[in-house]
Amino acid sequence: MTTMRAAVCVRAGGPEVLEIRELPVPAVRDGWSRVRVRGAGLNRSELRTRQGHSPNVRFPRVLGIECVGVVAASTDPSLPEGTTVAAVMGELGRQFDGGYAEYALVPNALLMPVSTTLPWEVLAALPETYLTAQGALDALGVGPGDRLLIRGGTSSVGLAAASIASGHGVEVAATTRQPGKAGAMTAAGVGHVLLDDGESLSAALTTRPSHVLDLVGASTAADSLRLVRRGGTVCVAGSLSGWLIRDFEPIAMIPSGTRLTAFHSDDIRGSAGTAVLRRVVHNVEAGVYRPNVDRVFGLDDIVAAHRYMENNQATGKVVLAL
Repeated sequence: MTTMRAAVCVRAGGPEVLEIRELPVPAVRDGWSRVRVRGAGLNRSELRTRQGHSPNVRFPRVLGIECVGVVAASTDPSLPEGTTVAAVMGELGRQFDGGYAEYALVPNALLMPVSTTLPWEVLAALPETYLTAQGALDALGVGPGDRLLIRGGTSSVGLAAASIASGHGVEVAATTRQPGKAGAMTAAGVGHVLLDDGESLSAALTTRPSHVLDLVGASTAADSLRLVRRGGTVCVAGSLSGWLIRDFEPIAMIPSGTRLTAFHSDDIRGSAGTAVLRRVVHNVEAGVYRPNVDRVFGLDDIVAAHRYMENNQATGKVVLAL
């Protein structure tokens, strides 16, 4: 096989700039292995890249910051051909072609070997979403008996965090701006669904949370610091509202003794994330975590998939199956 099908972002723009093209199957080189892609989770960062908001990305580019599949040609003896692997971040789909293709050439350092019986579309929903959720909860230091508030609870990471936290005995509240998605949040382990109308949530909270996972980000971080119990912790791990907190004054905005931290999923890419991903896969197989797959699209439907995600129709993870 000398050519493959891929969804190529030909320029910045709307979903229609994603075109299905025949490309050469990438040749392996030292330090890189070729993966037969079987599934790829879609991410909002890929929307922003497609729209032209990633200045370091040059078009045309095969997008996709994560993928799962099987090693088809290896340059690493510890990753023989036939190994099931996942890959995420590390400039995948940004500086080099990513998961929206039948094959991806990936640095060996990014490949995470896993052994699983999960279907490909379920496995594909886990790496970026669950590694981010697990890493953020670890950064928060949340544990059994704690009270956790998730802001941005209907995002795929929010639902994953609720699934993980509730599975370990944490009391979970989460926000949404879409009341119709409350059922999915409850099913994911959210005990208290809060409607976010853009105002402070203080009136809706009967008890202050000990921890806040803020996936909305810049626009709500200061309010989250006011909401959390004195001495509690806020972790910003999302950018649904952008990257910058305007007019941020740490001494004025962070109550004494309260902690503000952050988490970036690039922190647990490759070997650093392998053990975490294996733990997640085990807990999904055991039924402790729910994978929260919203909808699966084929490669030919990539334009529809991006439009679906951009219109905020998903509750959970959108997956591309190859």
